[in-house]
Amino acid sequence: MTPSGSLLDARALHKAYGATPALDGADFSIRPGEVVAVMGPSGSGKSTLLHCLAGVIGPDSGTIRYGEHELTAMSDAQRSTLRRTDFGFVFQFGQLVPELTAVENVALPLRLNGTTRKDAERRAREWLERLEVDDVRDKRPGEVSGGQGQRVAVARALACTPRVVFADEPTGALDSLNGERVMTLLTEAARDTGAAVVLVTHEARVAAYSDREIVVRDGVARETAGAA
Repeated sequence: MTPSGSLLDARALHKAYGATPALDGADFSIRPGEVVAVMGPSGSGKSTLLHCLAGVIGPDSGTIRYGEHELTAMSDAQRSTLRRTDFGFVFQFGQLVPELTAVENVALPLRLNGTTRKDAERRAREWLERLEVDDVRDKRPGEVSGGQGQRVAVARALACTPRVVFADEPTGALDSLNGERVMTLLTEAARDTGAAVVLVTHEARVAAYSDREIVVRDGVARETAGAA
């Protein structure tokens, strides 16, 4: 079990790329429904921490527990399944499939999990409406604005009702107005569904949407002073 009601808990994570340490004993925990901002300068290890927590890469040492699962003891295939069923992802540049329409992009993770096309696209349309981009549902990524595309990406991340959403610089490619809209919609939708959000950002205005802030520096994660 993860300690103290945590949904996801990591202890003493170490990760190096060659002779360069990225994580040097980092700890992290997040509770269900909580939004935690992970901040730090470029090269501090914050994206490496996110990728370890999400099971994308494995730490060299340390433990990561998600509910009853120990990610560090799971196979690549088991972690891949977990990422399809329990985790959602929002990237800086959306990473939508350019050949698919918005509704097809949002429906894609549902289809990969075995949902019929009809049900997947129905749920996708519901999420596009919720994220206020239903009007672009039949357009491809190259035909929509950056803000619209990122809201489509958020809809895709939430369509499978994940328990944890990993957002890596989700507003980094957007202007201030679009960035604020994306963050408002992401955090409201996540809290409504009870999903926890691990939010990697270097911007204080984005971190302000979180419940707590963690600063990663020299591969070590520390909670900011005065955090709840």
